[in-house]
Amino acid sequence: MKRFFAILGVLSICVMFSGCDILNKVMDLTSGSGTRTFTFQSLPKTLDDITSLKEANLQDPYAVAALTLLALTRYGDNPEDCFEMLNFLKGPEPLSSSERSFIRERLQGKEYKPISYFKGTSPQNNYTPSKPYTVTISTNTYSFQNDGWAVMHVTSSGADNPRQIKLRQKKSTGQWFLNDIQCLSDIRIPVSEDKWY
Repeated sequence: MKRFFAILGVLSICVMFSGCDILNKVMDLTSGSGTRTFTFQSLPKTLDDITSLKEANLQDPYAVAALTLLALTRYGDNPEDCFEMLNFLKGPEPLSSSERSFIRERLQGKEYKPISYFKGTSPQNNYTPSKPYTVTISTNTYSFQNDGWAVMHVTSSGADNPRQIKLRQKKSTGQWFLNDIQCLSDIRIPVSEDKWY
């Protein structure tokens, strides 16, 4: 019991000096669930853009999920740039031809899907995000149930339920890499494409 109160005392001091972020991380570890919000000044256009971000060390699974959504927003303007960024996030296993085809099928003519995960978007404003670009990544009690794997949850403003981004950890480096994109299902169409609006 004394040890518990000693740890609690140390955490209290850390929170006083470092803010609530440490406490949030401790709560994430103990409860198995959490939410983190990331803010970006611009959307990346090239691999250099995404690798220059502080989140690109790939040590934080929440950040890797956020970077995945950033990379996907590039598809509409330049699919190859998008794929290059995703290959960086995939690490040891780059996108397969079937994965590329899957992304093309899901985003062709529906390039608004990835940006719908960012703050300020809605079908009514044609999925126009507020700036700076802000995205929230969540986990639940099952997100880290398998060692070396993580299932991150993201919520589109055009859907009722969260979707997933699956990650895998490389044991030798501790880095998290993209494994499976499960967040590209159809969402409500923007008003500009709704003939009944």
